[in-house]
Amino acid sequence: MRNYRSIRRILATVTVAAATLALWVYPVHADEVPSLRSAALPDAERVVPLQGGVNFRDLGGYTTSDGRRVRRGLLYRSGSLAGLTTADYGVLQSLNIKVIVDLRSTDERLREPVRWPDGPRMPRRLERDYELQFADIIAVLREAPNVDAARVAFAPFYRRIPRQFSSQYRQMFDELLSGHAPLAFNCSAGKDRTGVAAALVLTALGVPRDTVMDDYLLSNRYYKPKPPSADSADDPTARLFSRLPSEVVQVFQRVAPEYLDAAFAAMTEDFGSVDNYLEQAIGLDAADRRRLRELYTERAER
Repeated sequence: MRNYRSIRRILATVTVAAATLALWVYPVHADEVPSLRSAALPDAERVVPLQGGVNFRDLGGYTTSDGRRVRRGLLYRSGSLAGLTTADYGVLQSLNIKVIVDLRSTDERLREPVRWPDGPRMPRRLERDYELQFADIIAVLREAPNVDAARVAFAPFYRRIPRQFSSQYRQMFDELLSGHAPLAFNCSAGKDRTGVAAALVLTALGVPRDTVMDDYLLSNRYYKPKPPSADSADDPTARLFSRLPSEVVQVFQRVAPEYLDAAFAAMTEDFGSVDNYLEQAIGLDAADRRRLRELYTERAER
């Protein structure tokens, strides 16, 4: 029986991308990312074709270290679902998604609410109230608005993600252990908070680190920033970013190996290893890991 830790209040200093970086259009292509290993990933098959979706992908199909394979159609990662169309809701119904874990902040959800239609087959939604705070990153960019400064400012946010979102990640794993799947989890861009969540899920299932990184880097291909919203002119952060050079803004619109590595490094510093983080911060013991693999992996076809 698992020991459930008391839920800690989530401090929200995670990623400026979730709140502001969807405001500028600077397309990013996979061939611009030399660190993206091709590794024969069937990534085109992972993308769920939603008219108003953002970076919505199936985590299934990856091979684990012991030769099994993550089941398709059970685990999904995504950006904001606020733009879903009537047809998109139909797609989600066809996928039979039972639970959606929305990692966005209170303000993000209020600013871009998801208009779920009524119906018995709509997924159950799990949300937490918290406030995004990124005054420190804004201060760095005001002092030195260049690519190097942006990278220096952004990487520490990834170090904070596993510390500040452990309770929401724990809730997600509780749902998975209970067999409440298909399950989807999302933030705004579907790459930072969601990227770390996906890395933890795949790691818990026994997927090798290189493959975990490959999945994370696919956001550089499938995350498409949105044009500015009508009320962005009233947002001081949006005004700041609108004055930044495009190459600086792109730092926050992309993912890079050093960012996910920073999250893993924080787990290792705090708990000794990523496996220890999963056990001590998330509450997954050896029996839980075995159950997750029984539920969400299968024997690979020869």
